[in-house]
Amino acid sequence: MSPADPRPVIAGVRDGRGLDEAGAALIATGLADGSVSDAQAGAFAMAVLLSGLDENGRVALTRAMRDSGHVLRWDLPGPVVDKHSTGGIGDTVSLVLAPVVAACGAFVPMISGRGLGHTGGTLDKLEAIPGFRTALPEDEFRQIVAAQGCAIVAAGKDLAPADARLYAIRDESATVGSIDLITASILSKKLAAGLDALVLDVKQGTGAFLRSPEAALQLARALVDTANGAGCRTRAFVTDMDQPLARAAGNALELYEAIAVLKGAGGALAELSLALAEACLSVVHLDGAGHALASGTAAERFARMVVAQGGPADLLERPEAYLPPAPVIRPIPARGRVAAIDTEALGHAVVALGGGRLHAGDRIDPRVGLAALLRIGEEAGPDQPLGFVHAATEAAAEAAVATVQAAYLMGDGPAPGPLIRCEVLPE
Repeated sequence: MSPADPRPVIAGVRDGRGLDEAGAALIATGLADGSVSDAQAGAFAMAVLLSGLDENGRVALTRAMRDSGHVLRWDLPGPVVDKHSTGGIGDTVSLVLAPVVAACGAFVPMISGRGLGHTGGTLDKLEAIPGFRTALPEDEFRQIVAAQGCAIVAAGKDLAPADARLYAIRDESATVGSIDLITASILSKKLAAGLDALVLDVKQGTGAFLRSPEAALQLARALVDTANGAGCRTRAFVTDMDQPLARAAGNALELYEAIAVLKGAGGALAELSLALAEACLSVVHLDGAGHALASGTAAERFARMVVAQGGPADLLERPEAYLPPAPVIRPIPARGRVAAIDTEALGHAVVALGGGRLHAGDRIDPRVGLAALLRIGEEAGPDQPLGFVHAATEAAAEAAVATVQAAYLMGDGPAPGPLIRCEVLPE
């Protein structure tokens, strides 16, 4: 057998002998350059799923996948930090947090993704802004981060290429659910951005990929321990996704919500954005998130980032000029108190309206979605619908109204849980 033969590494993981740095490097390099076949990659993923990795193995795999491509290095007059969410509905925290943290002296080179399944994507939301560019060459990305303090972009092809390949293999081999592979996937891309610190938002509830508290806590612990083991100061929060974070779901509609928070609006989105921004700053011994938001400094920083990435200079002053409404807007009638919400169903309703992708390459309609959604414990009635559907056609609006009505359980029920369920710190 060749010294680069991946089969002994795969067998070692399969048989419970673990994964060391040399084995992880062999697998990650082979994934990136093609010397590990699809069959071998699938076998490796299945071995990890069935036998698991210990903390050292997760760290080794994360580092190796990070180092399979280009790793950014920064020379900036402040710490480099970021935030990552596992995905939810109405979650526009990134659009608020990045300028808040940048306004307080840190730098945020945020490499984000698109919508996945029923959850929205930060890049899709930003691309609702006319002219906004998320695919930037590295030199321009660096210039914007240095000048404005933050930029939000798509990952380049040379960033953690081993993960890009393994990600697709996991989908085909029914190994998506491995905590070890999820951990290495999330962190390899984030750590390739050259971060000094990272804060993780692990969603839990009816709109999250992880519905049970136990699974969310397990992932949060694995992420924190692995990231710190790989040399990046990291903490995590498990947060509520039993209802949408914002009162809107859909790309332009969520942008309106983020802009409102930057201009002083309250609510759950503002609360969580501020808490996570404070956590990002605390890890690198900075503060001032509340002042940055209240004073308008963060809003100004967001506006500068938008211009630097090709968007209009007056977006915050005149969002309606750049984010046109959908042609059909319909109320969602209901009566009674909101007892519970199938939040995942709301995400699927947005996708069905055209606000997400059923297939790779689908075009997104940024105008469509759900707005003014009621939260758990609030009352619907003749003058207070569950919310409003924004649709491209009457037929699509009618279908979405029915979906949302079915997703809301009306009646008596327990009060909603706390927005932040728990915090996970390094051990």
